[in-house]
Amino acid sequence: MILYIALDDTDMPTSPGTGRLAREIALHINQKYTVLGITRHQLLVHPDIPYTSHNSAAVLHLTGVQDESLDSLFDEIAEIIKTKAAEGSDPGVCMAFHDQVNPAVVIFGKDAKSMILTKDQAMTLAMNSGIRLLGLGGTNGGIIGALAAVGLAASGSDGRYIQVGTIRDLHGEADVKEILKAGISSIISADGKRVSEGRIRFRKFPQPMRIQNTPILLVREIDGVWVVDRRD
Repeated sequence: MILYIALDDTDMPTSPGTGRLAREIALHINQKYTVLGITRHQLLVHPDIPYTSHNSAAVLHLTGVQDESLDSLFDEIAEIIKTKAAEGSDPGVCMAFHDQVNPAVVIFGKDAKSMILTKDQAMTLAMNSGIRLLGLGGTNGGIIGALAAVGLAASGSDGRYIQVGTIRDLHGEADVKEILKAGISSIISADGKRVSEGRIRFRKFPQPMRIQNTPILLVREIDGVWVVDRRD
């Protein structure tokens, strides 16, 4: 069963982002567990919501974690976040198996994309759902985004992958076959065409969307060239 571990609000304007910390954690725990990927989930950007630059949270997708390992794994990751989070940040961490993520948690995640939510709402929902949720410093405001990101990840169709397979080994442009081999399930154009040949340009590395629990790369043809169509 898939285990989601989400972190939010771990950075400051001059520090590495939450996605970077998520990748560090993945590298650390990959010695014991299988990290299937890391997704980035965009939340509401609003003047009344403190955030660093984009207000996005990161979720690690794991498998092979047994019930008896949950407490020690959660404590281990919480300690890493406490140690690595930037001074002045308000980090939060959330952990849940897929079947713990009930519809209310999914709705909470979707609401976090369009409205202001509170820490009390997050803690009450997590407690009633049997989901681990913990603030790790500052105002602990990151618990809102962490729980929301778990709900969004479990929904199966939100966010984009910042790590899956070997996508981070590709830079700037690559052949379709290389991209598919790197761990992206399929490449689809804006008009629904399946792209099976040619070259595709992208910024940094190809970041597929998470659609129906699968990494799908959306592309658009501009002046005869395929380019990645990023939505968030």
